[in-house]
Amino acid sequence: MTAPGRRASGNLQKHETGNPAQRYLIDRFHREVIRLLEMHRPGSVLDLGCGEGFVLEALLEAGLDASLVGVDRSDTAVAHARERIGSRAEIICADVRDLRDLPHTFDVVMMLEVLEHLDDPDAALRLLGSLTTGHVLLSVPREPYFRGMNLLRLKNVRRWGSDPEHVQHWSRSGFERFVENRFSIVARGRAFPWTLLLLEPRPTTVEV
Repeated sequence: MTAPGRRASGNLQKHETGNPAQRYLIDRFHREVIRLLEMHRPGSVLDLGCGEGFVLEALLEAGLDASLVGVDRSDTAVAHARERIGSRAEIICADVRDLRDLPHTFDVVMMLEVLEHLDDPDAALRLLGSLTTGHVLLSVPREPYFRGMNLLRLKNVRRWGSDPEHVQHWSRSGFERFVENRFSIVARGRAFPWTLLLLEPRPTTVEV
């Protein structure tokens, strides 16, 4: 689900940063993803927009006992992910819109740091509900704090801290209202400056 040119550059730089504060926030984000997943001990996890595979690698290092599949439409990011993860997870290069015919569904479907890049995020939510038999795990930047932290780092100053590739901007409460049209909130992750939610599809969201 990678936005063109995003995951192979910005996401890679973010995860390989030498900034200790940013490194701490990313590591805490990974720990919260692991904590939320372990609440329900899924047997299978699909990571849509997996980028270079950093979250999948964190799950493997944590010993999560589940079959893992990552999907990204960037061939560059997929190459990085396959190099990082090897045979420990299946990495597929595909556009999310081509996934309606997957032969099986997953206990958990993750879409982390993707929805803010989409012109029609509600269409992605409809698809997520069709791909899981259990839960959905979503994250987006928490605004306006995410932009404020960018400004403190003198990043995207002319855009008041807003990433030029972000076309959606949600506060935590705004994002919760958005997803509750299709999902019930099961748990919230402590992952500032991101909003991280574990969700269950409402019955009406199963069909795409």
